[in-house]
This record gives sequence, structure tokens and C-alpha cells, in this order.
Amino acid sequence: MKENTQLVTAGRHPERFGGVVNTPVVRGSTVLHGSMAEWEDKKRRRAADEAGASTYGRFGNATHHALEEAVAELEGGYRSQVFPSGLAACAAALTGLLSAGDHVLLTDSAYSPTRGFLTRVMGRFGVETTIYDPLAGEGIEAFIRPNTKVIYVESPGSETFEIQDIPAIATVAHRHGARVVMDNTWGTPLFFKPFEHGVDVSIQAATKYIVGHSDAMLGIVTCNQEAWPLIRQAAQDLGQTAGPDDIYLALRGLRTMSVRLRQHEKAAIEVATWLEAHADVERVLHPALPSHPGHELWKRDFLGSCGLFAVVLKPQPKAAVTAFIDALQYFGLGVSWGGFESLIIPFDPSGDRVTARWPFDGQALRLHIGLEDTCDLIADLSRGFAAMRQVAESQALAA
Repeated sequence: MKENTQLVTAGRHPERFGGVVNTPVVRGSTVLHGSMAEWEDKKRRRAADEAGASTYGRFGNATHHALEEAVAELEGGYRSQVFPSGLAACAAALTGLLSAGDHVLLTDSAYSPTRGFLTRVMGRFGVETTIYDPLAGEGIEAFIRPNTKVIYVESPGSETFEIQDIPAIATVAHRHGARVVMDNTWGTPLFFKPFEHGVDVSIQAATKYIVGHSDAMLGIVTCNQEAWPLIRQAAQDLGQTAGPDDIYLALRGLRTMSVRLRQHEKAAIEVATWLEAHADVERVLHPALPSHPGHELWKRDFLGSCGLFAVVLKPQPKAAVTAFIDALQYFGLGVSWGGFESLIIPFDPSGDRVTARWPFDGQALRLHIGLEDTCDLIADLSRGFAAMRQVAESQALAA
């Protein structure tokens, strides 16, 4: 089955719902059973971890199971578990895999709330975290200890966009009995196949491209067969579940994800290429551009790119950068990404970096290229650059 066909069919069972093409929204906490025999059978099936078996709303229903089945199939994993946010998915996965006295290696390019969860929360319970250079590759072996249980990767980093050598890291990790956990939100289930590259647990912030319309928050963890019982138990122990209405929106978004992603990809490369040639730009950080340091790894391991990348401006006064952002009409100033709309946020990773100095002095901006016409987006950025130059020149004259 080709991937576009998988996107349309995965997790769908119209025959169970009177032929309705979309899995319905099933709202409910209590699940009734018609007899003691049925009750005992359902308990047995749930205890045996049979997919779709549920005795209570917290263990999921048909709506939950449809999304979990679809994402596991698309990522090539064994089973998936849905969570109410991307961070909830990260936290539950790490909680399930780590115990007091364990050691985890965390890439320096990781999503900052994940870093905070490991250092602030897991650290309180006796888990030690070491930050490593995202470009370590097979050199990760130098940081592994006898108690290293997890190597956490994020490729590319969602701000700094380093591409990691996941197969090399996975080979080393498995040689030492450690699991590889990956934030695969940028790659999505379409553009990076984690289990083909040695990943044991893949995390998606489904809020982004799976939902795709900026109207729901969800996270999904997909596992290989060995890790699955630990993740499932962590979700149950923590009482983690997600609302069926949000899951329905994710199922809706999933069906069109390929079409949307191809447009995001094409538009982002066009805008990034234009920015790369602009006189006020120091560097564009987009893995699909030949100028990116990780471009060859990206070509080797990824099947495409999404709409998220970063740009570093040449040094400008703060007021000039503010004028640039405030002049934009089609780029919203806001966090998150993966929806239909274009977004921009300023960021500065220099204070968080542990393994290497951030090499740029100008303002870094993270852009998400939405589904607007690229001519309008480029015109919008041109308007921002004009406003920036005007303020910079005024300040230079005043000085």
C-alpha cells in the first residue's frame, strides 16, 4: 500500500459504524457490559493488552484507538498511545523508561520543555541528565555510562536545526543496552521513518502537522514491541488520556497531511532560498538547502522537509528587529507551528547551549511557512526588511 493510501485508510473501520466514513467522536467515561461473562472477557482482553479493549474511558475508546492504530502504521511501530499534548507525551515516555539511579543523554538541540522536565522533575527523583552535542554521531559512546538507559534525540532541533546521525547513535545505544527516544515532530510520520533508523520510541507533537489546523493539542508516542508495555503502563499510572473531540480533529487532519505537507515543503524552500540571498540575512538554517551543514545526512535519512526553519539576521539594533516583526501582516507572532498559517518568533539559544557556543551574533528568527501564496509571504518579508532598514538608518543618523 502506498503512503497516500495509508493516510486515507489507516485506522478507519466504516463497517463498525454503519458505514460512516469517519470514525465517530465517542464521548464517555463509563463502559457498560451486558453480562458477567462479557465483563470478565473484556477484563481478560484488556489485561492481555489487546488493542481496542477498554473497560473505562481512561483506557480509550474507538476514537482513540483509530488514531493510535493509524499513527503506528504510518510510523512503522508496534503500538501508539495518545496524550493530551506533545509535552505530556514526552513526559510519559521518559517516566515509563527511566527509574531512580538511571542516566539519560539529552541532545543540546532538544525542545526546551523536555529539557526542563528531565532536569527539574526527573532530576528530583534521582535521574541524572547529561547534555551532549547533537552532532556527536557515533562519538556518543564517550558519554555512555553503565546506567545510561535512554539517549534522547531530536532531529532536526526545532530551533537550531542540527541533523543528527540517528542510525549511528542507535547502533551505539543498542550495543550498550540503552533505548533511543526521538522527537519526530519535524519529520512527521511521512518524512522520517524512525523505526527503520533504529529508534525505539518515537514522539509526535500531533498538535503540529497531524492536527494541522491550529485547533487542538495532542501528543502521540509510538513504540517498538519491547518498549510498548512500559509506555502503556506509564500512561495508565499517570492517568493520561486525551479528549475524543481533539482526537477526531487529528484524524481529520491526518487524512490530508500529505497534501498539506508537500505544499508546506515547497513553499518553505522557496521562501528560505529567497531569504538566503537577502543582504540583511546572515544564515538560513533549513536542512533541505545545500548550504545546511547537515544537508547530506538529511538527504540520506529523510524523505522530505516541512515548513519550519530558522533565519539569522545580520546584527541590527533591537528596535530595528522589532520594526521588522511588527511590520509583518501575514506572519503571526506566536509559538507552535504546523498549522495552515505562517508564524514567526524571535529566539536566542545562546543562554541554553551547553556543548557549543551559538555561533551567531544577529537576531535568530524561527519561521513556519503556512499555506499562503509565497509571493505574498515574500512581499510581507520585504516589507519587514524595509521597516528594519528605516529604523536602523534613523538610529545611525541620530548617533
